[in-house]
Amino acid sequence: QVQLVESGGGSVQGGGSLRLSCATSGNVFNYYCMGWFRQAPGKERERVARINLFGFKTYAESVRDRFTISKDNDKNTLYLKMNSLKPEDTATYFCAAGPLRNGYCTDDPFNYWGQGTQVTVSS
Repeated sequence: QVQLVESGGGSVQGGGSLRLSCATSGNVFNYYCMGWFRQAPGKERERVARINLFGFKTYAESVRDRFTISKDNDKNTLYLKMNSLKPEDTATYFCAAGPLRNGYCTDDPFNYWGQGTQVTVSS
C-alpha cells in the first residue's frame, strides 16, 4: 500500500515562495508516476506537475517557469518548489502516485493520494 503525506503548506504574500514535501512509504518512485495536484473551492482538481521514472517533468501552463517538481530517491520524498506565488495559486495541494508504463507516465488516473496541504496566497 502506497502512503503519501504532504507538508509545507501555509500562508504567504503574493510574490513569495513555499516548498511542499510529500513523504512516501518506500520504494515508490521506481513504480509510480508522481504528481502534484491542486483544488480550489468550487473548482475542479487540476494537475500542476508530474515527474516520471527518468526525471522528465511536465507542468500546467499556469505554473510553468514558477513551480519546480523534484524527487529525492534517498529520502523517498517528492517536492514542489513554488516561486512568485499568486493569489490564484490558493488551493489545497495533493501529492499523488499514478501508473507508469515503461517508465513513462500515462494518462490513466492516479491511484494513490495524500491528504492534502493548504496553500493560501494573499494579495
